[in-house]
Amino acid sequence: MTDQLVEKPTAPVSPEGGGWTGALRRRVERTLPLEKLMADRQPAYVASWIYVFGVLTLTALCVVIASGIVLAVKGPSWWHVSGFGHYLNSVHLWAVELLMTFMSIHLVGKFFMAAWRGRRALTWITGAVAFGACAFTALTGYLIQQNFESQWIATQAKDGLNAIGVGAYFNVMNFGQMVLWHVALLPLAVGVVVLGHIVLVRRHGVVPPLAPRDTARPPRTEAS
Repeated sequence: MTDQLVEKPTAPVSPEGGGWTGALRRRVERTLPLEKLMADRQPAYVASWIYVFGVLTLTALCVVIASGIVLAVKGPSWWHVSGFGHYLNSVHLWAVELLMTFMSIHLVGKFFMAAWRGRRALTWITGAVAFGACAFTALTGYLIQQNFESQWIATQAKDGLNAIGVGAYFNVMNFGQMVLWHVALLPLAVGVVVLGHIVLVRRHGVVPPLAPRDTARPPRTEAS
């Protein structure tokens, strides 16, 4: 007898793709379709100045990241002795100042606009967390300046951090630890939170302004 090859019937393959990768892709496509992620039109009210500060914050963040990468690659011995290093260090510093200014205006403006309306609570939370992460990142940047100002900031900050019980884990007097926090850990956290914030804004759309209240009172009637 000759052996005959018998093909076993196989399960039909779904045209949409199977497995966890296909399920994840379909979930992403449903949650954030391409027309929302790469929207080319915005409502007319976005032309208001209060909406501009979010974009200004992202612009300042890009300048901070770009200048920070160069400073991290070159090292302190470069920006302390090089003229261009001094300039780039100043660009990095003032970009951080503008970042925190624009973010503060954006945060306060969205608070008074009640930006958590329309199922946007997580969008508001990620924005507030991004503000705190940027503040801690800026603190570690001031601590690694290697000048008398950074020493003063470190000695003043250590008492407050020790008072809340995190001084052993966040030792502002340890220069090497602060460099690691500033260059690697905190920027990664800021990037992840900001990216999540942008995705949520794209998913739910820009929050509309509050509707004006009708201040007109109905006429009073005489009681009979």
